[in-house]
Amino acid sequence: NALLLLLPSESSAQPNTDSKQPPTLTLPNLPTEHLIRYLNTFPKLKRQLPSNATIRTESRACWGHERNCSAEARFQTPQCPGEHTAWVRSKEAQVQTFYYQADFGYIQQQLSELTPQCVPKYLSDSSLECSRYLRFCRGRNLLFDLRDLVNRKDRIRYHMDVLKPGQVLGHCELNRSRLMAEMDHIGSALQSWGPELRNFDVLPQPVLESGACDLVVNAPTFIMKIDATHNMYHHFCDFFNLYASLFVNQSHPAAFNTDVQILIWETYPYDSPFKATFKAFTQRPVWTLSDVQGKRICFRNVVLPLLPRMIFGLFYNTPIIQGCSNSGLFRAFSEFILHRLQIPYQPPNEQRKLRITYLSRRTKYRQVLNEHELLARLEEHDDYMLQRVSYERLSFVDQLAITRNTDIFIGMHGAGLTHLLFLPNWASIFELYNCEDPNCYKDLARLRGVHYVTWEQRELVYPQDAGHHPEGGAHANFTNYRFDVSEFERLVDQAAKQVRSHKDFPQATTNQHEEL
Repeated sequence: NALLLLLPSESSAQPNTDSKQPPTLTLPNLPTEHLIRYLNTFPKLKRQLPSNATIRTESRACWGHERNCSAEARFQTPQCPGEHTAWVRSKEAQVQTFYYQADFGYIQQQLSELTPQCVPKYLSDSSLECSRYLRFCRGRNLLFDLRDLVNRKDRIRYHMDVLKPGQVLGHCELNRSRLMAEMDHIGSALQSWGPELRNFDVLPQPVLESGACDLVVNAPTFIMKIDATHNMYHHFCDFFNLYASLFVNQSHPAAFNTDVQILIWETYPYDSPFKATFKAFTQRPVWTLSDVQGKRICFRNVVLPLLPRMIFGLFYNTPIIQGCSNSGLFRAFSEFILHRLQIPYQPPNEQRKLRITYLSRRTKYRQVLNEHELLARLEEHDDYMLQRVSYERLSFVDQLAITRNTDIFIGMHGAGLTHLLFLPNWASIFELYNCEDPNCYKDLARLRGVHYVTWEQRELVYPQDAGHHPEGGAHANFTNYRFDVSEFERLVDQAAKQVRSHKDFPQATTNQHEEL
């Protein structure tokens, strides 16, 4: 990218010691269309661009959460071709509802709700502000007393009693009644920061001057209560909400820098097949509570980000209005992860063959018993390039390299279909059979804005048996299946027509920009 060569990213920029040269301008490592909007957010940086910068400096492009952002300048406008009359009074209201449920309008709402909970008198004092129901909070000069954790016999995960009263401290004017009024969403640990912040109290002297800090963390820190580690769908609830929180916290040009600390709010060792994703957010090793337990930790800047299971939250509990799709926030997340992890992009081949990736399961249940027969039928098509993959054998980065360069992605119901987030805009996702969970990946595909196909003829799918749930009873998730070959072929052909007709599908020329 010529822009990033001209204007080094945060990880490559070096101090300029030549007094005859203007100082080097350090910019975050972002896709070009994201960087344009970043610079428009921070106009002082934009004015420092050299005259030969390869960027549209006259652009008024914005994300959509900014107060002065017009609908035309937004990163993306939702598409709402579906009927609205049973839901809202007008088509405009339908678009707006989706925008505030699942797009940058949600960020705008969080920003508008930010309310001081503990107010500083002086610059060296502490501060705390939160959105409604303590879904997002950020603070300065706060102390977390974790000394008691070394005495706990149980490991911590999803616990609501990690802290006791007085174990979160700040030197500021606490509005306790206002803080306690936001405790409605503490039904579980992953809905709110209420279980932790109900223990907030005031320290009589400035935190960093109190002598109470066993460890001072200077790097901005994001404390995360995560949903899962080995299930892709649930762990990407974590990553997506962390990304959304960068926008809520975007009050300083360093908002997208990677010199930040991640602290996972549990004592289990962190390991995940998807742990490489954290490299998109931080250059530092990820901490857990085990790394800091037994100490009083003082954070100069700390963020308590949006959580994975908030009531009417993002990704997992998003209440999507009927008839709408294409969230710009979800598309931005996809582009951000692919860019930061340096996932290569290859345009469709010159022969115009569609690239089909079939995700093969090696689990006990939801195997496709006639998989070879289905794929043999597709291999008869000259217009298709077929690859059969088992992602559990590949690194996550290698998985993304396949997904990003796929036009039709096929797989049984399961967390692996979360890869649809990283398909090209024109791609189709074919959930071979939804196992009687019709909305999970259909809704995720709507949010990302890729075409969704699933099995339509129940009489042409043949389960091995009724399915045997571990806790008793029949369940469609716990058996294996055979599928009618001709119907399978028809649905793939249907998905292919959608791909080729998409406005973003590359035409005959193959000179495509990296950030498609």
